[in-house]
Amino acid sequence: MKIRKIITHILLIVAAISFLYPFFWMIVASFTPEKEIGTLIFLPQNFTLGNYTHMFSKIPIFKSLLNSTFVASCSTIGVVVFGSMVGFALAKLRFKGRNLLFFIIIFTMTLPFQITLIPNYILMIKFRWVDTFAALIIPALNSAFAIIMFRQIFKAIPDDLIDAARVDGCNNLTIIFRVLWPNIIPTIITVALITFMNSWNDVLWPLIVIRKLNLMTMPQLVTLFAVGGRAEGQLGVKLASAVLLATPIMIAYLFFQKYFIKSMASSGIKG
Repeated sequence: MKIRKIITHILLIVAAISFLYPFFWMIVASFTPEKEIGTLIFLPQNFTLGNYTHMFSKIPIFKSLLNSTFVASCSTIGVVVFGSMVGFALAKLRFKGRNLLFFIIIFTMTLPFQITLIPNYILMIKFRWVDTFAALIIPALNSAFAIIMFRQIFKAIPDDLIDAARVDGCNNLTIIFRVLWPNIIPTIITVALITFMNSWNDVLWPLIVIRKLNLMTMPQLVTLFAVGGRAEGQLGVKLASAVLLATPIMIAYLFFQKYFIKSMASSGIKG
């Protein structure tokens, strides 16, 4: 039994190293002179900030960082608020077609995002939202994943708690935000973290609806920088931009990972 435990731990350590090493190499290589990257294995002989200074001189990276933070934050807040409202309605309110609506929402998760690109782009043109933050934020507010997560956690909450709140004169919105929210913090953090991550990493949709440089998000700008020629074929500069792009997500997950794991371990699709 002890030997099996040791073997299991060894395999887990090997798997962890194989997963983490590419990220470690990317970070270290971004501080490595261009001519040394090809021979880099663990640590470089000379550290340099030249890759970062070169990147800062070529693109407005800090402006795109603010744009991405604003778009991802607004999308996350909207998804958490509206997702919890819809999830509460599907879990606790009785109305005709409730189950059908829930299954339709589940079905939308099976559709590739690319299918809706053209219809959504036509809508953005008709609403005159092209080259505005509205084109990035408003379509992202509809999240089937968030609705399902909130529905499942609300179904696990006893109806007695909601009935007691109604007796005290609370309406549905007060029940959601002041009674239920404090009891589902791990789920809220999980939905917020995944939504923020998806919004932050989105490249395809911003490339379609945003063309002004001062409105570009960080992933969009980094993508154009890496493949558009501004990086001048320098791998170190591309890696530096990738490190800056990944840093906010890694920091967010580092702080909220225990809530994320707790929520994912306790959630499940129930009838």
